[in-house]
Amino acid sequence: MGFKKLIDSKKTQSLFAVLVLSGTNMLMAQSTGGTALDGSTTDKGVMWGSVAYYIMLFLVLCLGIAVFGKILKIYDLTQKMQGKKGLNWNNIMGICCLIFLVAGMYGAYWSLTVQGSMKLPVSASIHGVAIDDMFDLTTVLTLIVFVITQFLLFGFLFMYRGSDKRKAYFLPHNNTIEKVWTIIPAIVLTILVVFGFFTWQKVMDTTPEKGDLNIDVTGHQFAWELRYPGPDGKLGDLDFRLSSPLNVLGIDYKDRNSFDDLRADTLVLPVNKVIRLNIHAQDVIHSVYMPHFRVQLNAVPGLPTFFKFTPTITTARMRQITDNPNFEYLLYCNKICGGGHYNMQKVVRVVSQAEYQDWIARQKPYLTDQLKQQLKMPVAPALAPVAVAAGQDKSSSNRLALNK
Repeated sequence: MGFKKLIDSKKTQSLFAVLVLSGTNMLMAQSTGGTALDGSTTDKGVMWGSVAYYIMLFLVLCLGIAVFGKILKIYDLTQKMQGKKGLNWNNIMGICCLIFLVAGMYGAYWSLTVQGSMKLPVSASIHGVAIDDMFDLTTVLTLIVFVITQFLLFGFLFMYRGSDKRKAYFLPHNNTIEKVWTIIPAIVLTILVVFGFFTWQKVMDTTPEKGDLNIDVTGHQFAWELRYPGPDGKLGDLDFRLSSPLNVLGIDYKDRNSFDDLRADTLVLPVNKVIRLNIHAQDVIHSVYMPHFRVQLNAVPGLPTFFKFTPTITTARMRQITDNPNFEYLLYCNKICGGGHYNMQKVVRVVSQAEYQDWIARQKPYLTDQLKQQLKMPVAPALAPVAVAAGQDKSSSNRLALNK
């Protein structure tokens, strides 16, 4: 009767109609591929493009299981009404546990083999290798515990299912078992925590090193702005109150270190050199995310942060590794910061030291002539060619040039 009432319920029928209509509508929303982190395109076949489809599929599956259960219940009652022995529900539940165990193990295997292929790409930084080792160790240990506990859980449910031939034995307390399942997990977790602590300590080492390359990365809706130090190797101060169309970053030119700061459209990094990214945000919370380098840190307005890392694989070498001639490292925003969030990408290129020196020499300073005029700073006039008279001596020519 309860099941009949559920079927006849107007709410249930209305919900089913909505799911059918939404599901029919979403069947047309299909995607045939995507873009991987290495820039290559993937074609996984036709995939349904909506969560509504999976919700409907899950509800239909639940409904099918409920109907099957009701059919078994009716069959059991029919057998009893005919004076026959009814279904042994303990055996049925035990078999269901075995089926669930097999299906669950296959699901775990599928997740590791299929979904596991979508893990982070090869690490291209020194600290990234340590993070990957920590992740792999944690995954292996938890996988071992998962397999053992699932086999024990569902295996015991099947082996010791209810039976008229034996009586259940109740074990209210056992000190040995309590010690085992408390001490062993405590030791394992302690090892993982200590390992993680020392790894994180190395990653977040703030000790300044001679030769560190300081680069400013500033996020705003919806772009990243880059600033490199000039020949003096130092970045000038920033003050958001100084921001203007010509001075997007709000560089404080009262600090003489700012005069030679350089702008760049591409984040170019020399290989095997310590990089310090000084992270800023001008409006909302953004997040600097470079998966190949295992770099991710929030960019918070009013709270400058930084991240140090050392790239180890050049872009050219990674193109060989990925067999993708168009491969580029990318800097993403990993916070949903607004409607144009998807557009916050910046190409990151790792090159040799010689290539970096050649590239940095071609970058232009932030302090342009227009900005100098806005800041009421003296602008050097363009030098006109000096024609030296035929009878003019060398010292006179030098004096004229110096006066210029």
